[in-house]
Amino acid sequence: MPDAKPRPSRFRRWVVRPVVYLAVIMIFFRWFEHANVYHPNKVLDGSPADVGLPFEDVALTTDDSVKVHGWFIPAPTNSLRAGFVVLVSHGNAGNISHRTALAGLLRRHGVAVLLYDYRGYGRSEGRPSEDGTYRDALAFYGWLKQRGFAPENILSYGESLGGGIASELARREKVGGLILQSTFTSIPDVGAELFPFLPVRLISTIRYATRERLPLIHVPVLVVHSQQDEIVKFSHAEKNFAAANEPKLLVTLGGSHNGGLFENEALFHDGMEKLLKLAGAPPVSAGHE
Repeated sequence: MPDAKPRPSRFRRWVVRPVVYLAVIMIFFRWFEHANVYHPNKVLDGSPADVGLPFEDVALTTDDSVKVHGWFIPAPTNSLRAGFVVLVSHGNAGNISHRTALAGLLRRHGVAVLLYDYRGYGRSEGRPSEDGTYRDALAFYGWLKQRGFAPENILSYGESLGGGIASELARREKVGGLILQSTFTSIPDVGAELFPFLPVRLISTIRYATRERLPLIHVPVLVVHSQQDEIVKFSHAEKNFAAANEPKLLVTLGGSHNGGLFENEALFHDGMEKLLKLAGAPPVSAGHE
């Protein structure tokens, strides 16, 4: 008579298998989380020259030895605000070649603009992560100081995901102002809204907790957001604005998450002008290019 097939031990059934299943589930969630937060595009679809802006390439190495890339767009000729610069931390998709129109809007205020790509985006090497994006922003902030920009004349601008990075920069370093465009309160908050069927708040490891750090930031803050934003609800703007210290401004737009700014340029420019005055910028000159 053949030997009976050995049964798996209770330890294997009740301990090993559940641990393996749990590990597989957690690996899936980590992949799912990263894939939904970051949508890098490695191909540059143009340059600032395509919209008539002068620029220079900026290639840096971060403090953890990652090579990152950006474009510096100088202020218009003869601008009284040539000593001011907007450091733009962009959203989670695309790269800096998709932000040249934004750079053009900002430059109308007589300031310089620095667009940069996070690691894994555009010509920047590496793979994006929350800590990594903070390091990238710090590297370009340091470059601006070496270039001669006073810290109080550097405005930290964050678009959507970039608001989490711009606010962290403003918490760690001295800046002249903070602009939050279409920015969420945190990744767990917006994730719970977008994926209500998942325990996002329990499993999220990427935070970008803008709302939590705003009370720690003591510079002028401009919150720009559309009431019709289909990705990041307007309630995020209201909560961020409530958490920010004075002086602060709220500019309410209409339109989509990605298009609202360009559909309401007059409102945006009015808000930027008010912020620049709060940051100590002189009146914009009429004679620049």
